[in-house]
Amino acid sequence: MVLNLLTSPRACVSLSEKSPAIHSYPCRRWKVTDSFGIVPGLVAGFFMGLCSEIGYRLNIFRSSLIYIDGTFFTRTTGITLGRGAVYGLGVIIHLFTSAAFGVGYAVLVMLLRPEMNLVLFVCGYIFLLYLGMLVVALPVAGQGFLGRRLGSFTWLEQLIVHIIYGIAFIWAM
Repeated sequence: MVLNLLTSPRACVSLSEKSPAIHSYPCRRWKVTDSFGIVPGLVAGFFMGLCSEIGYRLNIFRSSLIYIDGTFFTRTTGITLGRGAVYGLGVIIHLFTSAAFGVGYAVLVMLLRPEMNLVLFVCGYIFLLYLGMLVVALPVAGQGFLGRRLGSFTWLEQLIVHIIYGIAFIWAM
C-alpha cells in the first residue's frame, strides 16, 4: 500500500482581495492518510483527555481517562506505582493509544475505501471505540463491566468524551 501523499488533480481556487483566480496547479488536499492517522489521533486524544480531566477535577465526572489508562497498565502488568506516576504513565498511554486508534482508522479507510460520508464512517468507528472502552478497558482497569464501580453514569461520561474525540478527530483531519 502506498500512502496518498500526492496532490489532488483539481485546480486551486484562490480568492484574493484583488481578483479571484483559478490556477492550473494542483491543490494540496490533506487526508488522514497523510500522517497515517497519527496527527488526528493525537489531537483528538489530547482534547478527549483534557475534557475528561477537567470534568473529573470539577466533580462533573467520576473518573479520569488519564488515571484509568494508567491503572489499566499497572493492573495488567502487576506494577505498583504512586498516584502521580500513574497519572504520568496515563498521559503517555492515552496519547499513544489515541495515535494508535488514529492509525487504525487510517488503515480501515485504506482497506475498506468507504464510499459513504467519511463523517459517518468516523462516527461508526468512534462508537466501536466507545463500546470497547465500556466492555474491555474499564473492566481490565478494575472498574467493572461498563465502569459500574465508578458510578451508574460512567457510560454517559464515556459517551461524552468519545463524542469529543470524534469531533476533534474530524476537525484534525
